[in-house]
Amino acid sequence: MIFIKLILAHLLGDFILQPNSWVADKENYKLKSKFLYFHVLIHTALSFIFLWDLKLWWVAALVGITHFIIDAAKLTFQKVKTKKRWFFIDQLLHVLVIGGVSLYFQEFSFSFLQNQEFLKIIMAALFLTTPASIFIKIILSSWTPAPDGPNTIQTESLSSAGKYIGVLERLLVFTFIMVNHWEGVGFMVAAKSVFRFSDLAQAKQRKLTEYVLIGTLLSFGLAVLTGIIIK
Repeated sequence: MIFIKLILAHLLGDFILQPNSWVADKENYKLKSKFLYFHVLIHTALSFIFLWDLKLWWVAALVGITHFIIDAAKLTFQKVKTKKRWFFIDQLLHVLVIGGVSLYFQEFSFSFLQNQEFLKIIMAALFLTTPASIFIKIILSSWTPAPDGPNTIQTESLSSAGKYIGVLERLLVFTFIMVNHWEGVGFMVAAKSVFRFSDLAQAKQRKLTEYVLIGTLLSFGLAVLTGIIIK
C-alpha cells in the first residue's frame, strides 16, 4: 500500500533521520536554515525509495513540496507557547497529505462506517472519555474533601492530570475487556493502587482516601459495565 510506504518514509525522515541539532538550527534560522532543505530532500528521497516506481515520481515530489510548505509554515508562525500545538498540527497535515494521495489511488474504503459493531465500540470509547469524566465529577461533587487545616500537606499536581489519567485508565480497561483479557483489569487496579498509596499515606486524611477510592471504583466500574454491555 502506498499509504504504509509513505508513512514509513515519514517516520524515518521526520524522527529517526532528523538529529536534534537540525531541529534547533531550523528553529533558530527558520527558512535560512540549510538543514530545512536537507530534511525535505531526505523526505523526498525516502518517499521515492519506498515507492520504488518511476511512474510514481510525482508522488514523491508532491510529498517533498508539501512537506516543505508545512514545515516552513510551522517554523514561521510557531512561538514558544504554541510549539506543542504546532507540532501536532504539523504531523496532522503531513498525514492528511499522505492520506489524500492514498485516496487518489483508491486505497481506502469507508465501508467500515456501515459496520454496527465498529460504531458501537467507537460510541463506547467516546463515552468513556469526557462524558464519563463529567458523570463522575457530578457524582463526587458533594463529597469533594476540603483541607482540614493550615498544616494539611498539599502536593502539586499537573493541570487536568486526574482527568486524563481517568480517561486513559477507562480506555485501557475497556480495551482489555473487548479483547477478553480480564487479568489486565486487575493489573490496572493494582498499578493505580500502588501509585496512589504513597500520596494517601502522606496526606493522612480519611476523607481524601475515601474520596479517591470512590472515584477510582466509579471510573473502573463505568469502564467494566460499558465493556460488558457492548460485548
